[in-house]
Amino acid sequence: MKTLYKNIICFFLAAVTLAACETEDNLQPEGQWELSNPTITSPENEATIILNQSTPNETVTFNWDAAESSEGYIVTYKVLIDTLGTTEFDSPLLIFVSGNGGKDLSASVSYETLDEALSMAGFPADSNAELSWAVQASSINKQSNDIQKITVKRFENEIIPDQLFLSGTAAENNNNIAEAIPLKRLNNADGDPSNIHEIYTSLTAGNTFKLYSEQSLPAHVYGGGANDGELVKSGTAISVSEDGAYRIRVDLDNNTYTMLKIERWNVKGSPIVGGWGSDEPLEYIGGGVWQATMDFVDTGGFLFRADVNDGGYWDYLMKRVTGTTNQVIMESDAASQGLTYEDVPGEIKGSVIVTLDLSASAYTYNIEKDPNASEPIDTPDSLFLFVNGSMTTELTKDGDVFKTDAHFALQNGDMVALNTSADGSGTSYTMFANIGATDAPDDAKVMISSDLSEEAGDISVERDQAYAFAIDFANAKFQWSYYNLFLFHWDEINQDWDGRNEYLLTYEHPFKFTSTVALKANFDMKFFSPWDNDFGGDDPSALSGGMTNGGGSNIRNIVTDGNYLVNVEVTNNYATGTYEFTQP
Repeated sequence: MKTLYKNIICFFLAAVTLAACETEDNLQPEGQWELSNPTITSPENEATIILNQSTPNETVTFNWDAAESSEGYIVTYKVLIDTLGTTEFDSPLLIFVSGNGGKDLSASVSYETLDEALSMAGFPADSNAELSWAVQASSINKQSNDIQKITVKRFENEIIPDQLFLSGTAAENNNNIAEAIPLKRLNNADGDPSNIHEIYTSLTAGNTFKLYSEQSLPAHVYGGGANDGELVKSGTAISVSEDGAYRIRVDLDNNTYTMLKIERWNVKGSPIVGGWGSDEPLEYIGGGVWQATMDFVDTGGFLFRADVNDGGYWDYLMKRVTGTTNQVIMESDAASQGLTYEDVPGEIKGSVIVTLDLSASAYTYNIEKDPNASEPIDTPDSLFLFVNGSMTTELTKDGDVFKTDAHFALQNGDMVALNTSADGSGTSYTMFANIGATDAPDDAKVMISSDLSEEAGDISVERDQAYAFAIDFANAKFQWSYYNLFLFHWDEINQDWDGRNEYLLTYEHPFKFTSTVALKANFDMKFFSPWDNDFGGDDPSALSGGMTNGGGSNIRNIVTDGNYLVNVEVTNNYATGTYEFTQP
């Protein structure tokens, strides 16, 4: 029996070996068969083809004679087009396969497709593109080709893409073109898509970005030109000098772009503490979205206002599109897009989360109750402000909110307290944050809200300034605010305030502001806390005198260029003040 098994195994192994040898004989080892080159027959070498824009579907046909496999294997073909002098065709401008699954000896491409490929490659419209083209034959693992030159004249008019994306090292997508950030395509006055695109996004200084028609390559790629604001296909990568959030607007009809640095978006209007005389800042959280938690102490209309680096504080107002529930439009853009606008209605009160979404798919706002809001505190009948243990003033009650009627000049180290009785024997309230603590001390108006607590405890002051207070019991918030004062020095050459210099004056206790600044003769000036305070001079030609908030005239008192020490003192309600210019 063992001998039988042994014989069977030997027979099986012999059969397998024989079969393997026969199979091996039927296979040609790699490299032991040949693939000849195809031969181009048309267009002729160095031919010129003119693409007619009026017949975009007309085709250009490329023809060749067959390549041959020495073993009769199937051969397929494709046409590759690239820049003149190319021999490897590793990344061609255009690839298309012949018919019949690649077996035909000709292939056609439409004028429109060829023109688009040349446009994406950066060749200007209505110009000749000198190119190399190849027919490439493929069979199993072998390739061969024939290469010739060709000149193609592009369409007379440039292609304008209907979408744009932003990508680069300066952008939020970390230079990943697959995640390039879309721009919003704006409508025209008839409500149809225009060739104007824009994006709100953050950029980092020292890095660059470009604009793309696709989230992949090939694509139309745009950069900057020789002139500021000029948009050029295949242009230079664009950069910014300051980190921050920007609005970038692109006009493909005129090949221009503009960049507007958004210092911040604010909520301004009836619902917030201080009403229209105040504002609440939103924080940029990425992706074209701004958001903040704030107290709505009243109902009524409001808007979103952008603080920008060109000084046009009231030029950039975002309001609700009439007839919509939450869409917004820049007030100055509404007419050009065939829309009307209205104030955003504030219909709820309390601590709310306000979101302004200016991503390409949105341009909307949202208001929702803050789920983490403090519980309301019973509103007392009266409330008194104490400074360093002495009762200073009784706050004015307006519903659930108590406000100061004037500003109080406080210094670092002062202690503030709240009590329902003038002698301090009533109910006390406090907050667990310092008055004057802020990351943005130089804003025109600095305003911070913190949680209010029903318990005794002094509140520390950490910055010399003139403060106003608002205590909101419905939302359990303690809000303090102060103004900075700027000297606006009008650049007469531009004949408007947009070309001005803004000089921040340093606060000095009490109610004083000062700075030494370089001034030019015969320039208009005013003192501002944009735009809540607007001081004009009572005698605008005098080097010293009185000034009135919301009144007076532009001050024009400098007759000699030079450095001047500017001193200003205001009243505690910022209604009036005095100024003085002296040369040190």
